[in-house]
Amino acid sequence: MSKELKTLNVDGMSCSHCENSVKKAVGALNGVSNVTVDLQAKKVSIEFDSEIVSLDIIKETIEDQGYDVV
Repeated sequence: MSKELKTLNVDGMSCSHCENSVKKAVGALNGVSNVTVDLQAKKVSIEFDSEIVSLDIIKETIEDQGYDVV
């Protein structure tokens, strides 16, 4: 098991619906153990097992929700 914690800058999130959609989508990925969203700072922190899910998949999942990982 290879736990990692990454914080991504995400543009486009502005409300609790945005926060919930990112948390739900990323949290549903196999290998992700925790997701926290800071709307004011426009940051998403993800704790995940890099042997199960890649950071690229996580970024793609956030972008699929309509937000930009910068």
